Amino acid sequence: MANPVGVSLLGAGNIGSAVVSALARGADRYAARVGRPLELRRVLVRDTQRARAGIEPSQVTGDIDDVLRDEGTHVVVEVMGGEEPARAYMEAALRSGRHVVTANKEVIAKHGAALLQVANDHGVRLLFEASVGGGIPVIAPLSRDLLANEVTAVTAIINGTTNYMLTAMTQRGADYAEVLAEAQRLGYAEPDPTADVEGIDAAYKIAVLCGLAFNVDVAPADVARQGISTVTARDIAYALQLGHVIKLLARARFADGEVEATVRPTLIGVQEPLAKVDGVLNAVQVEGDLVGRVLFEGPGAGQGPTTSSILADVLDVAQDVAGSRTPLPFIPRRQVRVRPPEEHSSRAYLRIGVRDEPGVLARIAAALGDAGVSIASVIQFDPEVTGGEEGTAELVLTTHRAPGAALARALEQIRQMDAVTEIGNVLPMEG
Repeated sequence: MANPVGVSLLGAGNIGSAVVSALARGADRYAARVGRPLELRRVLVRDTQRARAGIEPSQVTGDIDDVLRDEGTHVVVEVMGGEEPARAYMEAALRSGRHVVTANKEVIAKHGAALLQVANDHGVRLLFEASVGGGIPVIAPLSRDLLANEVTAVTAIINGTTNYMLTAMTQRGADYAEVLAEAQRLGYAEPDPTADVEGIDAAYKIAVLCGLAFNVDVAPADVARQGISTVTARDIAYALQLGHVIKLLARARFADGEVEATVRPTLIGVQEPLAKVDGVLNAVQVEGDLVGRVLFEGPGAGQGPTTSSILADVLDVAQDVAGSRTPLPFIPRRQVRVRPPEEHSSRAYLRIGVRDEPGVLARIAAALGDAGVSIASVIQFDPEVTGGEEGTAELVLTTHRAPGAALARALEQIRQMDAVTEIGNVLPMEG
């Protein structure tokens, strides 16, 4: 029998244990695809005394050096999560001449460019399909299948928790607090949901996709971010009246040598493909000069989908170890300017609370016009609809495309008006 390709794991939680189980179940199939069998070598864990299914006690260690000193380990799979020590362990593994496969979106978003350079310097590979979109094969297509294209835009729904919540709000008219509690009961949302509902998780993922789609290095902190916690049942209802649904969209565009990246609740026309991606599903839409627009859709998280992506990467790199495939050449990341939000241009949805008195709309329209923002439509909702006090109203305005700076100037002027009780929400619109 040919010498096996040795695989060691960093972490043996839900995902790690699923990887171990899948390696055992698919042993014959994987050996046939790679040309050599895959062998589980070492498993790094915090609690070395705990018994784990499919893992021999002799394979368990609490010391990263046991993994790095193991001459039979060719591939290290990191499924620990968190930034440190996962980043340090991955770098050490790469420097030791091991290929690394990871699902860690935070590490790849923050340190991916540096780790890819380390991998190239040491003649090994860093693969991270599972870091974005769970079971959706999007990183490999961007790296290989769409390589002939100049990719100009990526638009994605890449957080299952928020997509589940916004879908429930749309389909049932439920409030944010109600659907958040429901998502937590079902295990879709963490006890502390901040990373999901404030768009942090999605910002990590779109930063990763910028590297793959445009070959540029975008820090998560440079992604303009707005979460869904401000979205109300009324926003959802008003959007539907306008022929739109609200989704948390992660978007990136590359033009004129600059990149812009955002994560924001966005109004999308109900007939658009992304508008129909519901529940915990994820989707990534890529636009290229040759292929046009393509959409990848599927489960975005969970044991099965994540394990599928991890093992796809393991099999990919195992073929390198076995000498049965030639990897693509390394291309260093480009350093480009990331446009700040005030330079982004889009249509906008505005929900503004006002006192119902003559001339209010005219003053708001004047403020928008003075800033160079053109109104596309206006609808007024009275207290019978809004549940507000008598003598108040809610204006829902949509605008034509305008720069972020112009809209911000207009909103600052509107906010100072005596007749304006609140600026309830400001969301971008597709189109």
